[in-house]
Amino acid sequence: QVQLVESGGGLVQAGGSLRLSCAASGRTFSSYAMGWFRQAPGKEREFVAAISWSGGSTYYADSVKGRFTISRDNTKNTVYLQMNSLKPEDTAVYYCAADPSTNTKVVATTPSYWGQGTQVTVSS
Repeated sequence: QVQLVESGGGLVQAGGSLRLSCAASGRTFSSYAMGWFRQAPGKEREFVAAISWSGGSTYYADSVKGRFTISRDNTKNTVYLQMNSLKPEDTAVYYCAADPSTNTKVVATTPSYWGQGTQVTVSS
């Protein structure tokens, strides 16, 4: 069982930056693939980024490629999402996700665990 707690959300102007953090409980964090998703008002939850258990592989949605960076620190049981050049359309609740599968595509589609989410609002 893994519990995920996101932090770092807030209000930022367009063009600004935010860094989200996701703290995970459990001794097996380092073996889990991790991901970030987001859900904007009136829209379905969508995949944003994923990272393998080692950090050696990362994947991004086309809409954030080149602007967002996912990373992890297994010594701190934490995964990060650095968001730069933010746009109003990035406004959403951002969710952290985890999955024990070694196939990172699983965390990008059907992760086993979810956090509660953190709100990111980008003003124009």
